[in-house]
Amino acid sequence: MTIEYSGEDGCKGLDPAAALFHSLGDPARLAIVKRMAHGEVRVSQLTHELGLAQSTVSTHMACLRDCGLVEGRAEGRSVYYSLTRPELMDMLAQAEILLAATGNAVSLCPTYGTAARENDTIQESAR
Repeated sequence: MTIEYSGEDGCKGLDPAAALFHSLGDPARLAIVKRMAHGEVRVSQLTHELGLAQSTVSTHMACLRDCGLVEGRAEGRSVYYSLTRPELMDMLAQAEILLAATGNAVSLCPTYGTAARENDTIQESAR
């Protein structure tokens, strides 16, 4: 797929790209994907390595699987997950280069940056 903008209807062509970036937009999912760059992994390993609840990891794995980014291989009672496309790691490597080149300026974004996440945490704590 080529990501193109074509005027008034240009956003319709961006839907798959937006879904891809959205699927990687959660810090936990991104951590899972980065861990999977080192080889296949079970949910129980991810819960231990990332310090997340089993239900949280399972939910994120389902999202990544539904997006076609990971696949599972059953072995006995265990499922081993791996990345479906090595190009995903190439894309993340390029994102890291972009972040370094911009001095991580996106962290200042009022909608998605560090301050926005901290504000969300404060609002959730107040509830």
